[in-house]
Amino acid sequence: MRKSNRIRLIHEGGYVAEIDVELIYTDEGWSPYLSIDEAQKLDDVREALRKGDLKEAAQYGRIYSLIPIAV
Repeated sequence: MRKSNRIRLIHEGGYVAEIDVELIYTDEGWSPYLSIDEAQKLDDVREALRKGDLKEAAQYGRIYSLIPIAV
């Protein structure tokens, strides 16, 4: 089993969160995968962004506001 850190982007509404997660690599079929705690962290960030709670979402990583520049 091998682990590595990666960045995942969560897009919700007008925001994007940049979240560090740990991926687990194994020799079995569903590799790489997230631990339950890492998956829950991504769900928590997504829910916080949905509610507009940027303070909560920012506890897990960087938050960016998306601004359209062309229609």
